[in-house]
Amino acid sequence: MNFREISECFEERLSPYAAKAKESKGRNLLEEKCSVRTEYQRDRDRILHSKAFRRLKHKTQVFLSPEGDHYRTRLTHTLEVSQISRTIARALLLNEDLTEAIALGHDLGHTPFGHSGEKKLNEIHPDGFKHNEQSLRVVEHLEKGKPGYGLNLTYEVKDGILNHTGENIPITLEAKIVKISDRIAYINHDIDDAIRADVLKLSQLPEDCLAILGYGHSQRINNMIIDVITASYEKPIVCMSDETLYYTNKLRQFMFDNVYYNKKAKKEEEKAQYIIEQLYYYFIKNYDKLPNELISSIESFGIQEVVKDYIAGMTDRYVINKYLEIYVPEVWK
Repeated sequence: MNFREISECFEERLSPYAAKAKESKGRNLLEEKCSVRTEYQRDRDRILHSKAFRRLKHKTQVFLSPEGDHYRTRLTHTLEVSQISRTIARALLLNEDLTEAIALGHDLGHTPFGHSGEKKLNEIHPDGFKHNEQSLRVVEHLEKGKPGYGLNLTYEVKDGILNHTGENIPITLEAKIVKISDRIAYINHDIDDAIRADVLKLSQLPEDCLAILGYGHSQRINNMIIDVITASYEKPIVCMSDETLYYTNKLRQFMFDNVYYNKKAKKEEEKAQYIIEQLYYYFIKNYDKLPNELISSIESFGIQEVVKDYIAGMTDRYVINKYLEIYVPEVWK
């Protein structure tokens, strides 16, 4: 037996509800199996080494261009989702490798300037824009692994990436873990960042939510994780208890009302969206200014799709510099 086969034998000890790597539906392009890593481990590594993953470190989570080193970025959010997901998967005896791969890839398609950028691209792009669909497009087409196949990930990982948000239900419990871990992560770390930014005070948080979920950042995360594990243990589901779900959703709605739509938190949002809109229409008219590899893909995907891909892949600082390069005279910069 090689090392991969040994790992696959260990997977037989997992829950009967776990997704086993050797039972994967496979890849669009058939590949020879690795002698060391399982299929899901290979997917995790391909995502981790991708350019799109590295760009997440310079993409906004909630606060645009925050002053301070401790605010979350899209990358640190992704790592927190991965950690929470792995903890739950391990406790439930589900496939930790699959969970990690989905978690690391779930936000690869996010725009610069966070959901502000996503909202603007959704308004101006004819086919709309959703970051989960773009994340799938990144791993299928935009990351150059196998020609015509992107990273050529397994069906289960791609399903988890696509369905980590929204109403669609992913096919594996591991993907459902990522879906619920994403919410646990962003609700809590956005509270932490909002308090740091003086957009929110701890005393403003709903008392009934804190009484059930916890008064401290780590306490809330720990209580939510334990609740998911307890409610889902030895069951073919991944869920929270009714009580915890109610107060989690109430706390989430509080964040929408007081942080995500808060004028102080979003005071630069209109400027950021203006930049994205101007660049989108500029490159539609001047597609010859796109990078050569994107110009060559226009015939396959169309100008608007390629321009959307280009802008969605930009980091915050890159999109600002590109705007300055195009619209601001050199002597004024």
